[in-house]
Amino acid sequence: MSEPTPPMHPDKPLVPATAAQQKILHRIAAQRERIQARRQAYAQANSAAEAGAAGIGDDSLVLRCVAFAKQHPAAVVALAGAAMALGPSRLVRWASVALPWILRFRR
Repeated sequence: MSEPTPPMHPDKPLVPATAAQQKILHRIAAQRERIQARRQAYAQANSAAEAGAAGIGDDSLVLRCVAFAKQHPAAVVALAGAAMALGPSRLVRWASVALPWILRFRR
């Protein structure tokens, strides 16, 4: 009968690693840590995005407009400038066209 072979343990090599091999093993371990950290950051970003997307429908139109204004101040300034250039009569006319679209998109 053959003798049973001792179990191989990757943590305890039979032959000690050389300096070059040890350097490579450290690089592999560091790379595994970076990959794990990247996966955790990706999972955290996905869960935050899902939580944020779920909360968008709950906010009122005014709160969403305020959030948009905070995120895109240049667009709001450009829109306000265009509104002043058009004048109140054209704004009322365009609002009567745009309001049904806005209300339809809210659903």
